[in-house]
Amino acid sequence: MNKDFLVQEILRLKQEKNAVILAHYYQNEDIQEIADFIGDSLELSKKAQNTDADIIVFAGVHFMAETAKILNPDKKVVLPDWEAGCSLADGCNPTDFKIFKEQHPDHVVVTYINCSAEIKAMSDLVCTSANAKKIIGSIPADKKIIFAPDQNLGNYLQKETKRDLVLWKGSCVVHEAFSLDKLIEIYTKNPTAKIAAHPESESHILKVAHYIGSTSGIINFIKTEPAAVFIVATEAGILHELTKAVPEKTLIPAPSTEDNTCACSECAFMKMNTLEKLYLCLKNESPEMLITEELRAEALKPIERMLELS
Repeated sequence: MNKDFLVQEILRLKQEKNAVILAHYYQNEDIQEIADFIGDSLELSKKAQNTDADIIVFAGVHFMAETAKILNPDKKVVLPDWEAGCSLADGCNPTDFKIFKEQHPDHVVVTYINCSAEIKAMSDLVCTSANAKKIIGSIPADKKIIFAPDQNLGNYLQKETKRDLVLWKGSCVVHEAFSLDKLIEIYTKNPTAKIAAHPESESHILKVAHYIGSTSGIINFIKTEPAAVFIVATEAGILHELTKAVPEKTLIPAPSTEDNTCACSECAFMKMNTLEKLYLCLKNESPEMLITEELRAEALKPIERMLELS
């Protein structure tokens, strides 16, 4: 199917079915171009709450569509590819996490939003990379804390909040793939550049960064910081919208340790979604994200606590 046909059909079906298309910043360019909203996972789920759409098409990964369903139980949520997972969410098995929790009684459980509904349901609070410091800071100093599933974000939070966190050993394959040697090599050639990094990156990358923040935070930093050149240590899909927003600035994706064609770090799961799959999921209203009401209600509690705090 050619691109023009797919775009035309997606726009027609969207109107016919009263659907809204949400795309994460890490989606490929064709999907970002046709989306109604582009953002990070929580921002998009909140956007969906404020629309009168009957169908939410979530072009992201599995846990994001699941979060959208938790927040929007009366809307039909579909996703282009059911197999588009996440190394963080997939690396935190509910059975294992239950045992982990039992090994650390009397701990407040804070989980990064990049986890499954089952893990959220076992949590006291959920956080995003943007509000994680605030969420940790809201917990009384005498309380012990479990933080899961991202140990890199957890290590960063320990340094920033001076709190001792019990960390689940999970990581994002994209943010662990950055090469410090190659990054320094690029920086040496561009000494006036500012390095912006996501806190899911490893500590040796964060040590050399001029700015550490969420996807949205990195975007705002690049838009407002007067520097002309930026080296960006997060998934390369972020550069598509940014290049349009700041055409006068030079944006260099942080190099990956892998010797791949773009030499940058891309999320293979995010890139599983295509324009054709988006068209088919809207046309067939499938695969649909379904979740039991019991699980949804439990998973919603820590999200609502987070929203109240942030």
